[in-house]
Amino acid sequence: MRRLAAVVLACLVLSGCAGQHDPGSSGQGASVDVDTPALRAAKAEAGVEPCRATATTGVTGGLPDVTLPCLGGGPAVDLQGLRGPMVVNLFAQWCGPCRHELPYYQQLHRASGGRVEVVGVDYLDTQPGRALQLAARSGVTFPLLADPDGRLRRDLKVRALPGIVFVDAAGKVSRVEFRSFGSYAELRDLVEQRLDLTLPA
Repeated sequence: MRRLAAVVLACLVLSGCAGQHDPGSSGQGASVDVDTPALRAAKAEAGVEPCRATATTGVTGGLPDVTLPCLGGGPAVDLQGLRGPMVVNLFAQWCGPCRHELPYYQQLHRASGGRVEVVGVDYLDTQPGRALQLAARSGVTFPLLADPDGRLRRDLKVRALPGIVFVDAAGKVSRVEFRSFGSYAELRDLVEQRLDLTLPA
């Protein structure tokens, strides 16, 4: 019995956040308000940048035709109008690997000097306040969206967290991967490879 328990535990560790869920989740993401005075104050204190306007039309092979609210207030974002080069980080405050690697995405945001846009999506998370607390602890300042209902699950075939979506300059999704990163260099190298560009070390 102990051997079976050890095998199950090892499988869970290796699978990242696959199958995990927000402990506070009721499954009713639609009732989650991600724009309250308290959340706006937390976002401002953390220094998270405002969500940006997008192009008016989508492109074939681009991000899905889904509009997500800006975490902590601000204009909603129509994903199909986003253009790259860009990486979209799918994360949640309840996901251990996500918490570990968020600083690497912030380093990418800072080091790229605008050559690569970084956007985070707080996915299947019913506790936006904790997500903003995590952003503050991680030093995250890049724009954050919220998808408490998991609306991206079908189009992006989300099966686990963390996730990374690569969007090229034309707005096309070149690749979606579900993996975690052990260092900024690992993230940077993959971004360079997938988006065919060079970034600072």
